[in-house]
Amino acid sequence: MIPMDVVGVRVELPSNTPIVLLRSTDESTGPLMLPIFIGGPEATAIAMAQEGVEPPRPMTHDLFAEMIESMSVRIERVVITELREKTFFAELHTRGPQDVKVISARPSDAIALAVRLDVPVFAESGVLDEAGFVDDGDDEEIESEAEDVVEEFRDFINDVNPEDFA
Repeated sequence: MIPMDVVGVRVELPSNTPIVLLRSTDESTGPLMLPIFIGGPEATAIAMAQEGVEPPRPMTHDLFAEMIESMSVRIERVVITELREKTFFAELHTRGPQDVKVISARPSDAIALAVRLDVPVFAESGVLDEAGFVDDGDDEEIESEAEDVVEEFRDFINDVNPEDFA
C-alpha cells in the first residue's frame, strides 16, 4: 500500500467531469498522481470538507461520519484497492468496540469520509501502476484548478435553497 494525500477536486475538460486527485507521499514511488473520476455531489462533499465549509444542515457524509463516531467506531484507513473495467474500488478499514471490519465502498465516498475524519488514504501499488501518472511538477496549476472548483462549489452552496431540490 502506498500512502496518498488528497490534493483536491477539479473538473476534467472537455467533459466537465469532476475528479479527485490523489498524490503519493511515498518517496520510493516518486511523485505519482492518481486521478479518480467521481460524481458532482461527492466532489462537492470532498471540496467542502477540505475547505472547512460547514453547511447549515449536515450533508450525507457529515451524517455518516457523525454516526460512525457516535457508535465508537473508528475508520483507521481508506484503501483504493483496484481498478476493474474502468471502475475504482475502495475499502474502509474500521475498528469498533467488538471487532475489526473491512467495508467495500466507492472511492469518492471513502475519501469524503477520510477528509472529514482525518483518516489516512492509501492506494494499492497495482492501482498506481495501472492508473497513476508521474507528476510533472506543476503543483501550482493543479492546486489553482482545485481552488477554482472549490470556489464554484462554495458559490453553489451559498446560493442554493432547499426549494431547489423539490
